[in-house]
Amino acid sequence: MDLTLLPPGIQTRLLKLGISRPFDLVLHLPSRYEDETQLYPLADAPIGTPVLVEGEVQSAETTFRPKKQFVARISDGTGTLVVRLINFYPNQVKQLAVGKRVRLYGEIRHGFWGDEMVHPKVKNVGESNGLNEALTPVYPTVAGLAQAPLTKLIAKALTSCHLSDTLPTALIHDLGLPAFADSVRFLHHPTPDVARVQLTERLHPTWRRVKFDELLAQQLSLRMARAVRRERSAPKIAPPGRLAAQLVASLPFGLTKAQNRVLLEIAKDLKQPHPMQRLLQGDVGAGKTIVAAIAACHAIEAGYQVALLAPTEILAEQHYRKLSQWLTPLGIKVVWLTGSLKAKEKRAALEDAALGTASLVCGTHAIFQSSVEFKRLGLAVVDEQHRFGVAQRLALREKGGSPHQLMMSATPIPRTLAMSFYADLDVSVIDELPPGRTPIVTKLISDARRDEITERIAAKVGEGRQVYWVCPLIEESEALQLQTAVDTHAQLSEELEGIKVGLLHGRMKPDEKAAIMQAFIANEIQLLVATTVIEVGVDVPNASLMVIEHAERMGLAQLHQLRGRVGRGAHASLCILLYSGPLGDTAKERLKVIYENTDGFVIANEDLRIRGPGELAGVRQSGVPMLRFADLEADADLLEAAREAAGQLLSQDRTIAEAHLQRWLPGREALLKV
Repeated sequence: MDLTLLPPGIQTRLLKLGISRPFDLVLHLPSRYEDETQLYPLADAPIGTPVLVEGEVQSAETTFRPKKQFVARISDGTGTLVVRLINFYPNQVKQLAVGKRVRLYGEIRHGFWGDEMVHPKVKNVGESNGLNEALTPVYPTVAGLAQAPLTKLIAKALTSCHLSDTLPTALIHDLGLPAFADSVRFLHHPTPDVARVQLTERLHPTWRRVKFDELLAQQLSLRMARAVRRERSAPKIAPPGRLAAQLVASLPFGLTKAQNRVLLEIAKDLKQPHPMQRLLQGDVGAGKTIVAAIAACHAIEAGYQVALLAPTEILAEQHYRKLSQWLTPLGIKVVWLTGSLKAKEKRAALEDAALGTASLVCGTHAIFQSSVEFKRLGLAVVDEQHRFGVAQRLALREKGGSPHQLMMSATPIPRTLAMSFYADLDVSVIDELPPGRTPIVTKLISDARRDEITERIAAKVGEGRQVYWVCPLIEESEALQLQTAVDTHAQLSEELEGIKVGLLHGRMKPDEKAAIMQAFIANEIQLLVATTVIEVGVDVPNASLMVIEHAERMGLAQLHQLRGRVGRGAHASLCILLYSGPLGDTAKERLKVIYENTDGFVIANEDLRIRGPGELAGVRQSGVPMLRFADLEADADLLEAAREAAGQLLSQDRTIAEAHLQRWLPGREALLKV
């Protein structure tokens, strides 16, 4: 079977479905099934569930009230049924001509003219029309590719592709799973006696076999990517540690046990001859930046340069200011490099990086540009790593051969997600907050009580504290009808006389944003109205009240990040989640989670349950294949089994591992580069 022989239009549509080779058709499994194996008499056909019925067309006409539609009535001797087509074509009218015997599949419901089917699937009945022996598959498809030709292509692939097992019989037997060939054939054409819930909920043993194979392929690819990276050489960084000791001694605070533990793990990695690939996790305010600064000191003392990347200019500048404050007194030159720098400043920063006079370069995506060169890059620190894609991380590696990489994330990653999508990384967790941090109280308040909020703001400012007010949009959107940051700024400026109200959003020029943030840090602005550009990294200890407008429209991770902008000092802090009713079930569930929990890992697990892995922690940008069939929460046992099996296969029979990967992830070479 050769897909390149198909018409170009069909090939294009198949590619949109992720189908580029015949075996992809085998793995293109049905999204649902229709039961055309049982024919119901009209008198006994159940209401409200899809059924197959048959009868002769008694009448058919096009009506124009209340709007144009085609109405036919069929009978089978036991009862009658109305068929309504609101949008129809001449061939459908011909199919439902009076006297024709037809078979209909659809959901019967009570209508104005009696029991009816609206837009059923219609087939004309001939003498040899028997019933189907298996459930009818319904496949995911795209516009221009109907079910019939797609079904034919899949049927051809099932007969022409090799479906023999790629895995050892003993492994499959030990896990109690069916053969691969039996599994995919069954899932494409299941027998009608199978419990429907087992199919729709993907609980049937054949589904478990497919999910295990998918998870195993992912685990194998990650382990092989890790092995390839370990074959690369990286600088051994093992200085005496005097520079790091000087930095720690100069700090006005002490390090936590968790920070010290993580620093030992990083120092051990830096001494290795292969590149460190470590993910540093820590909840909001856990002290990841100082850990990165100490790691940077190790690299700088050993004669190497360090690059620190952040996804936004606000966060990059925050890092630049903080690191300059810590490291400049130690004789370390820190420079800032972003796309918005003036030409003269940019040339100077590029020269400092290329000549090696800058030991630490803080910046945004600008660091990835080809014009940026380092004399001796030894360590790259990537903050909020999930916001950077695979190509960007590859570009960073090429700046210095194979520098050590420390990736930081304030979005805690649930265990099953870490096992699945981050299994090729070493993970360090800062699991305690620095002493002196006050817990943040969270309140849910309807936006009908906005007046109470402004009174609370005035009281907080009167105590010398500062306030954030976060809005989700900059300009009015007819679709969402949300209060905008611009309007809110104008409204609060009018209501809160004597209080300096600032405005910050992503469309402002970089120097304007920097000036506003600096004024807020200096307490020249008491109330900062902002969009979600302040989600990460902004650190103003005097800010103790956060108001988040339309909180019901935000995700859990974002709400947790925003809430973490307060509670960074010794003052009691409050986060008010303003919501607009009525709330949907998912919005209620999210707000309940954020109200009841402050632990980022608990919130991340709930986020995984509600949203799924594809939207969480940058999995879509991770370069790791997305899971189509397995569910990390429901199939945690299969994930554990796949992890164990991957290790065994790679150590005992790499040929089997390669064959399995070729079936599931052909062309995985791009993964091995990251």
